[in-house]
Amino acid sequence: MIGIKRSASIGLLTALMVLASSGVALPAELTGQASVIDGDTLEIHGTRVRLWGIDAPESTQLCPGADSNLYRCGAKAANELDAFIAQRPVSCKPVSQDQYGRMVATCSVGDTDLGEWLVRSGLALDWPHYSRGHYDAAQYAADRAGRGIWAGSYVEPWSYRACIRLGGRPASCSDDANAHP
Repeated sequence: MIGIKRSASIGLLTALMVLASSGVALPAELTGQASVIDGDTLEIHGTRVRLWGIDAPESTQLCPGADSNLYRCGAKAANELDAFIAQRPVSCKPVSQDQYGRMVATCSVGDTDLGEWLVRSGLALDWPHYSRGHYDAAQYAADRAGRGIWAGSYVEPWSYRACIRLGGRPASCSDDANAHP
């Protein structure tokens, strides 16, 4: 037991030292009116904030709906998030910083975790690579209820981006048969 506590303490100390030496100082909390950049990115007081643990479809991504008609599922996620926030203050607690210099944070409006709300609404996916399944129950509920992207079909946003990076076009990368490189 003492070895586990010591190991955890050393790990935490190492992480803090790396963060301190990187020159990146994360604020304790960031609160203010948010502009929605896309389904999983906000901007508050000029700071870009990536929502932790989730991945929303990209703005150019298409998804077949329940009627098999294509719709811009990434744009829908951004628009629904903007409507939900409705100019209310958003509070974000930083978790880390991503490769693009954005703050990665859990954000909320009142008592509502925006990541959980997006996943439960079927507008984003739990990203287990980062969340370790934190939003898994919300995703299961959205799937069972057929909400959002679960009403039709979709390509995981991370697969869509990989396809685009390899030179694919939005329509072909949105097609599950072509999206996986």
